[in-house]
Amino acid sequence: MEQKIIPKKLRGTVTVPPSKSQAHRAVIAACLAHGTSEIKNIAFSQDISATIGAMEAFGANVTTQGSSLTVSGNQPQPTENAVIDCAESGSTLRFLIPMAWISGRKTTFTGRGRLMARPLDPYFALCDSEGIRYECTESTVTFCGKLKGGSYRLPGNISSQFITGLLFALPLLASDSVLELTTEVESVGYIQMTLDILQSFGVSVTHDNYQTYYIPGGQSYKPCEVTIEGDYSQAAFYLCANAMGSDVEVLGLNPDSSQGDREIVSIIARFGEPLSGITIDVSQIPDLVPVLAVLATQAEGMTTIMNAARLRIKESDRLKTTTDMLRRLGANIEEQEDALVIFGTTPLSGGMVDACNDHRIAMAAAIAATVAMGEVTVLGSECVAKSYGNFWQDYFSLQN
Repeated sequence: MEQKIIPKKLRGTVTVPPSKSQAHRAVIAACLAHGTSEIKNIAFSQDISATIGAMEAFGANVTTQGSSLTVSGNQPQPTENAVIDCAESGSTLRFLIPMAWISGRKTTFTGRGRLMARPLDPYFALCDSEGIRYECTESTVTFCGKLKGGSYRLPGNISSQFITGLLFALPLLASDSVLELTTEVESVGYIQMTLDILQSFGVSVTHDNYQTYYIPGGQSYKPCEVTIEGDYSQAAFYLCANAMGSDVEVLGLNPDSSQGDREIVSIIARFGEPLSGITIDVSQIPDLVPVLAVLATQAEGMTTIMNAARLRIKESDRLKTTTDMLRRLGANIEEQEDALVIFGTTPLSGGMVDACNDHRIAMAAAIAATVAMGEVTVLGSECVAKSYGNFWQDYFSLQN
């Protein structure tokens, strides 16, 4: 599907979708709890639907009513030879693999798009050391083996999703565990979000500066009620539009949130008024890169977005696709191995861009259109359903 956009500033009020990252974690924890939990203010994006479906395949009972979920769990486990469809959700896949190791039963995970090409090496290394068997095809990965308490080591600079997956599973083992990160940790905000959800569900984990985690065994998840807060990674699109001349009131955000992408507020402040080029380290906030690159085109001078190599293993190679998107719109941008360099102020001419099945590229292109001189056409615009199904409705309501 293609979406044509007539350039226009955005005006009005929007309530951003609930945090996808927090919702993934709350759904999993609720399914692991002994009893009934309620999760309020949840948006059923494709990724969240994948996690709900996966937990149902594990044996949880999930009932939907409006924007709320009622979850009856009891530490569900996959049946022998279960197939868990993760769609295109990296969080679903990486969070749930260690849960399959709790039972030791043979379990196959599958997905679509680029999902099964995204790295699982930290888990494979752990399997090799723990005697857990695994087998990969182009579209599946199958595990058979049981996780035991003990000492584990993971790199902290590939994805925090591996850390979260183990933090969900290790408390359920009979004996205590220690999880040590062998490199400097990235995406600390996402790890803290996991720790917050674990605490809400009665699970205790302590840590030394996010590098070493101490996980008592023999724990159980307690049911509770959770209300999902607004998503800063989605709010970032409107906040950046505001910095470029739009006037959108963004509702639903928690100013004290542990979401790492809350950093968008201080980054925009650093750009100043009028906008001037800055250097941004995105090692903790990779999802903000496409829209930050759009904002940088309107800043005087040079902006460097650094420590961004992980963007190459997202739904698309986001360093490449962000560069391509902005060049097609007339921007002066340079792609480096782990960075983007944007030279502004760049008048954006408009044009046709391919979202490359990446929701954040599609939404960033829409924000670029607010400062373009000509019409912008986004090919594959339906991909926003991965995280923000109502994006186009909200966007065009703000053009009226």
